[in-house]
Amino acid sequence: MSQVFEGYELQYCDLSANLTRKCTSASVLDGEQKKQKLSEIKAELDDADALIRKMDLEARSLQPSINATLLAKLREYKNDLNNLKTEVKRITSANANQAARDELLESGMVDAIMVSADQKGRLLISTERLNQSTGRIKESRKAMLETEELGVSILQDLHQQHQSLLHAHNSVLFIQSCVSK
Repeated sequence: MSQVFEGYELQYCDLSANLTRKCTSASVLDGEQKKQKLSEIKAELDDADALIRKMDLEARSLQPSINATLLAKLREYKNDLNNLKTEVKRITSANANQAARDELLESGMVDAIMVSADQKGRLLISTERLNQSTGRIKESRKAMLETEELGVSILQDLHQQHQSLLHAHNSVLFIQSCVSK
């Protein structure tokens, strides 16, 4: 086995154990301490992700006989890392849910009225834009219909001219046949 891979593997195992401990401790914390612990965990998750990528590159660069064993280990490490990421998301979402709940309970009717007025303003602006777009579509449709009518008229004129030319050609052929007799 590659010494480089083993070095990465040791680093990853230490980092993984540390992340597990931090996740456990972060789940019982509140407020600013929890946010700080989560930011530390996320930074270490990025480091673990980088180590996994390095192990993957190293494993793929080795002989196929060694490669298969290392890639199997690597799959286990990836699963472990994904489980840690899921745990962090769970802790973060619990934190976010509590924060959202607190925010909703703290905001009073004043915020609701301001939000309502803001939404009304945005709705009026959107309605105006929609009306302008509808007007432009109607104008475009009118121009398209006029263009289509003009095209039909031109095609009819061309058809009449074609018929006139065919009649003239047939007349010339008839006169030539009469003259040559």
